[in-house]
Amino acid sequence: MGGQRPGPETLLFLTDEQLRRGIEAMYFAYRGFTADPDRILAEHGYGRAHHRALHFINRFPGTTVNNLLGILGVTKQSLNRVLRSLIDDGLVDSRVGTRDKRERHLHLTERGQDLEQTLSEVQARRVRAAYRAAGPEAVLGFRRVLEAMMDADQRRQFLPPAEEKTP
Repeated sequence: MGGQRPGPETLLFLTDEQLRRGIEAMYFAYRGFTADPDRILAEHGYGRAHHRALHFINRFPGTTVNNLLGILGVTKQSLNRVLRSLIDDGLVDSRVGTRDKRERHLHLTERGQDLEQTLSEVQARRVRAAYRAAGPEAVLGFRRVLEAMMDADQRRQFLPPAEEKTP
């Protein structure tokens, strides 16, 4: 067999130790992935919940509060606390719905866009470097692993239909 790579069938028989190492790698990767944004957020008195809200409001401009609740999977009280600070600090604009006056549609202000871009850039830099180091096959494989770990409803919601994979 020499320098040959293991075939896909060998991946079906991972040992407990290999799985544990993968889990630990994810913990440490997540810590690295969030380290730079955490420092930037701390300068503004914000945490990761603020970052996630900024990210998804940027990705889905005009999203409703209820939609954001579903995306983030947090309580209404928790999200309201986060949104209140982002709105009060001039990073998020909450607009009354045109069709339904009970809905609030969320948009980033220019300041909110600037902060979100800064946070995204430091994370993109880290992900880009990791992808370059791992190589092109690993990029697709890693994405497939992440997608397979998502709950089915998250995959349907966040992946374009042509890209959705059934594990």
